[in-house]
Amino acid sequence: MIRVFADSTITLPPSAPESAAVRVLSLFVRYDGQEFVESTMDVDAFYAKIADMVENPPTSSQPSAAEVEAAFEEAAQAGDDVLGVFISSKMSGTFDGALRAARAVAARHAGFHYALVDSTTNSGDSWPAVREAVQSVAAGHSLAHAAQRALFGVQSSRFLFSPNTLEFLKAGGRIGRASALLGGLMKICPVLTVGDGAVNVMAKVRSHKKALDRILQVASDDVRDHGGLKQLIVHYIGDKAPAVEWAKSVVEPRFGVSVPVLPVSPVIGCHVGPALGIAYQCGEPLPGKITGNIQDYLYTS
Repeated sequence: MIRVFADSTITLPPSAPESAAVRVLSLFVRYDGQEFVESTMDVDAFYAKIADMVENPPTSSQPSAAEVEAAFEEAAQAGDDVLGVFISSKMSGTFDGALRAARAVAARHAGFHYALVDSTTNSGDSWPAVREAVQSVAAGHSLAHAAQRALFGVQSSRFLFSPNTLEFLKAGGRIGRASALLGGLMKICPVLTVGDGAVNVMAKVRSHKKALDRILQVASDDVRDHGGLKQLIVHYIGDKAPAVEWAKSVVEPRFGVSVPVLPVSPVIGCHVGPALGIAYQCGEPLPGKITGNIQDYLYTS
């Protein structure tokens, strides 16, 4: 049997059938002297206060090494293999920790095999990789085949979002190539995306409405030119109400599908701050998502 693992930064919609087939390893959020287990947080209660956290942003930490190794050890002792999909290694040490754990377990169990995928991203943008993997496993395919389907999920998805401010990204040192915007924080509404594992600038516009319009235009072009739409999520950090309104009045009519509205992982949200955007998957790989060799994001034994 193949056991599928993911970390808690990856959005797994509760209504999605593949969610029940995934073992989630939780990250943690620390704020104001409290530590929260991300996978059990009241996300909307946390996000209700996030706009006030810019001067003292929350911090996050990855799953404990002992927990991850114990989960893989349990699989090995049962004679099962492991397929894991994790947050971008450029955003967190979670993937590297999982790889160390898998190698330690493999050293003790000669018949244990693993395939770990660096999703290069997070939240709903990582869901397609998990979804493709779970569907492949459910269809009875091999570990190697399921891992390649996960990589296809990585290549064929995209995350587009517009933060209200870049101060959170700046404070966390995670702004990457978006640093060119820092000189005009009060003048520009950026559209950001994730490519090759890091945050990048897709567009610079002059209003939040224009940013959302650009997000939908890019997504529409992707859907038209790259194999149609496989799945779509409206994502928010902060107040849910504007996201619901945007989804119902603008996004759903644009794409002709029902769209779930889900919060971004709090571990990610505490580094981004209030924001609105979408994550989606098309039927073919999307340009700019991965510019190198996709196989470099897969580690196996």
